[in-house]
Amino acid sequence: MSESTSLPSAGEATPSGAMMRALGIAATVCGLIIVTAYESTLDAVARNKKIATERAVFKVIPGATTVREFVATTGGIQPAGPTVAEGGVKFYGAYDAAGVLKGIAAEGAAKGYADEVRVLYAYDPVKQAITGFSVASMHETPGIGDKVLSNQDFLKNFVALDVHLTADMKAVANAIKVVKHGTKQNPWEIDAISGSTVTSKAVGKGIRESTEKLLPKLLPYVSKLKEGK
Repeated sequence: MSESTSLPSAGEATPSGAMMRALGIAATVCGLIIVTAYESTLDAVARNKKIATERAVFKVIPGATTVREFVATTGGIQPAGPTVAEGGVKFYGAYDAAGVLKGIAAEGAAKGYADEVRVLYAYDPVKQAITGFSVASMHETPGIGDKVLSNQDFLKNFVALDVHLTADMKAVANAIKVVKHGTKQNPWEIDAISGSTVTSKAVGKGIRESTEKLLPKLLPYVSKLKEGK
């Protein structure tokens, strides 16, 4: 007597098919939860980032009470939007309570010993000099790399670090250079920290590359910032 094998009909679900559908539903639900959570926190993240940026700018530009974000291009300065135009460089204008421009801040970054070192520096367009400096983020060795934030001799480099432009305003006249500790001779040189040379050089390179991109686009139109436009 032969035995007949019963096969699942087209409408019946095999165990593996049911499992795949269940996994698909679970993945969809998880995806929706993640997207919803991400979108619901976007505004808060943006606000916190703005507050952190303002505090960092106030630190390097004393007396400032408000911060406005701009983009410098070859055609002029404009308020920053959601995206930065190709070739544009973002920076911050810092103003006092009366609306007077107190200074300009911008970011730079370069590879340090452990990871990228991101810096925020203050620029005085009248002196054409860097007049303040802080670290936005870094992961250098504690007690060594972080000396760039506490070593007073190193911080003195940024009281008036020369970044003046050439007569035609097309380039920084003298590239910022990090030199061996105790050998600084020129106002555009940074005296490195002994034992923390790599991080010192990262700070110098980040600021140098940023100023070389930003200042030729910024300085010719800086009067617009002074007028609050």
